[in-house]
Amino acid sequence: MSVVSSEPEFEQARKELVSTLENSSLFEKNPEFKKALEVASIPERIIQFRVMWENDKGECQVNKGYRVQFNSALGPYKGGLRFHPTVNLSILKFLGFEQMFKNALTGLNMGGGKGGADFDPKGKTDNEIRKFCVAFMRELSKHIGADTDVPAGDIGVSGREIGWLFGTYRAERNRWEGVLTGKGASWGGSLIRPEATGYGLVYYVDLMIQYASGGKESFKDKRVSISGSGNVAQYAALKVIELGGTVISLSDSKGALIATDKGFTPEDIEKIAALKVARKALTALEAHSFKYVEGARPWKEVEKVDIALPCATQNEVSGDEAQALIDCGAKFIAEGSNMGCTQEAIDCFEADRKAKKAEAIWYAPGKAANAGGVAVSGLEMAQNSQRLKWTSEEVDAKLKGIMKACFENCLETAKEYVTPAEGEFPSLVAGANIAGFSKVAAAMKDQGDWW
Repeated sequence: MSVVSSEPEFEQARKELVSTLENSSLFEKNPEFKKALEVASIPERIIQFRVMWENDKGECQVNKGYRVQFNSALGPYKGGLRFHPTVNLSILKFLGFEQMFKNALTGLNMGGGKGGADFDPKGKTDNEIRKFCVAFMRELSKHIGADTDVPAGDIGVSGREIGWLFGTYRAERNRWEGVLTGKGASWGGSLIRPEATGYGLVYYVDLMIQYASGGKESFKDKRVSISGSGNVAQYAALKVIELGGTVISLSDSKGALIATDKGFTPEDIEKIAALKVARKALTALEAHSFKYVEGARPWKEVEKVDIALPCATQNEVSGDEAQALIDCGAKFIAEGSNMGCTQEAIDCFEADRKAKKAEAIWYAPGKAANAGGVAVSGLEMAQNSQRLKWTSEEVDAKLKGIMKACFENCLETAKEYVTPAEGEFPSLVAGANIAGFSKVAAAMKDQGDWW
């Protein structure tokens, strides 16, 4: 199957999956799955529309809106909405493609999709952002529903925007239903949802640490480098600190903030959250205990690190940065962002895993490690369907259980289809790709999507 060359992000995501499947025994044991791959690589539906809205000067503005409904074999399309000037079909197809397999790994009944617009919230007033949300949902509402497609937030779409989008959907369709996740806690949202991606990432890595150390180690006293400073990075940092680790970096689009003393505190994270709400740069936090490195990502700026958690955006760890992390002593890296590592970086980590065995760095892909966010979105859908609200403790316990099952699934699948050498950690990227793809492919076959 040919992939459009003008879709580099999607092509990268698909090639990464295909290379893993082809280098395993999956197609040898299940040759018919090759046809499933061809079918699953094409979205079921792509919706593209114009969004016309009025700025505060009364001027007509227009943006491109999208929804890529990739696969619904396992349940309603599920995936976030991204408002960012870089949004295009390639990025949304890559995100929807990854989302399909990520959702499969949660064990919940959710298909895969992604959407958004090339709208830039930065520099816009609250009123302008609200007007855009209303205009965007007026069109999107024709194509979604609680049993059809359930979007969530993503970059540029926080709980505030979800509120405006939900209110517009309710008015347009005259129905209150669980059509969006990430809603306010008093009107259908789930507790732990804002924290879920960051918390789930840390829970997954904790399981990696326990497995690698035979249960002798944890996050306690580990130096952890995190990129990003949004929702995922903030809650990952807070959970790392809670578990006894030291967070030594965060970052934003303009540079990296490196701790030069004892690491970030919960109070520092609270200040960063306030800066993000105010759309201010991390330079405002630069003080005697922090160093801001303009134009840099954290990976080459930290002198010693045990764990790396990229939590910003796609392709934020390059091949040479991967080697720098290995040289700094990193033993674990897991993606809080989607496709956070380039293929060169993944190849570097996997080569190290094979060469150094138990002394190597161990890599976990985003489709497994950051599945906690969509997992709790699935739990929010379940609560909405039952008109129930679970406690924070209940949701957190379910999240931990889902991440544990996901890790064990990736681990056992890797052992089955890519047998590790003596003393070698199983390939979690192979395990995640094969387990997620196999579940989607089997469901599609049962439903007659391929034969």
